[in-house]
Amino acid sequence: MKIAILSTNKSIYSTRRLVEAAVSRGHECSVIDHSKCYVGIQQGKPSIHYKGQDIAEIDAIVPRIGSSVTFYGSAIVRQFEVMGVISANPSQAITRSRDKLRCMQILSGAGLGLPITGFARTASDVDDLINMVGGAPLVIKLLEGTQGIGVVLAETKKAASSVIEAFYGLGNNILIQEYIKEAKGTDIRAFVVDGKVVGAMKRTAKEGEFRSNLHRGGTAEVIKLTRKEKETAIAAATAMGLTVAGVDMLPSSRGPLILEVNSSPGLEGIEQATGKDIASEIIKYLERQHEQKQLAKPTTTRTKIKKQSNL
Repeated sequence: MKIAILSTNKSIYSTRRLVEAAVSRGHECSVIDHSKCYVGIQQGKPSIHYKGQDIAEIDAIVPRIGSSVTFYGSAIVRQFEVMGVISANPSQAITRSRDKLRCMQILSGAGLGLPITGFARTASDVDDLINMVGGAPLVIKLLEGTQGIGVVLAETKKAASSVIEAFYGLGNNILIQEYIKEAKGTDIRAFVVDGKVVGAMKRTAKEGEFRSNLHRGGTAEVIKLTRKEKETAIAAATAMGLTVAGVDMLPSSRGPLILEVNSSPGLEGIEQATGKDIASEIIKYLERQHEQKQLAKPTTTRTKIKKQSNL
């Protein structure tokens, strides 16, 4: 196959590992900066150009779409889909997962465990919003934040009110969530590929920090998930329509609670913690999809011939 990794940075760990995995399995692989692609839309002939060239000869893509270019990156993935190219994650699912509020609403509708979450537009609703999630301490999150940026723990109701009003005053959209005390600064990242958990790790926040993100100085170690945690992770990825997903969960007294479902989960932390070749699991998924696509072609041809013979 000819595989393209859609990434704005070919030197980062996840991109390099995906290229290595694809090449080691006998595929041609290139890195394409999706932010520099441009599309042509016309009847029966959709196209994508990159560096002045029409890139039509691609069988599959692995989107690594950063949050800052979600709209444009998803549009490029969608154009590849229109052209019949296999994608590790569907464009619609990428867009859906990036909207934290929409993600929470979808997971809630699917009956999955979540921290109690509140969302409002104005500061006049702050008191009721805080009471809705069980009072302080509570967590305040920017809808557009990533890697723990824009996440604040408010220890008291007064502090929460001040932070929420400040965010609203700056025109930011926020979520507030109950603080799960029993998690004790840890969370679980389950890496799901094609409906299976292929790796899992426990992340622990550094001392004095409640955010367990590795980018915030947290540490990671391999963990064996309970049956409930596996089921929750797989159900979350399925509900979001993601084939490749990093599902972040908090352990709690009422079972695993989903924090986020990430459509471009990093590979470095999970591969180093587990010692597993997660990148190859993603490439294997593309191989299975490509094989199914190839097997479907003769069937389509036979169907056309049968229809013509009946005319």
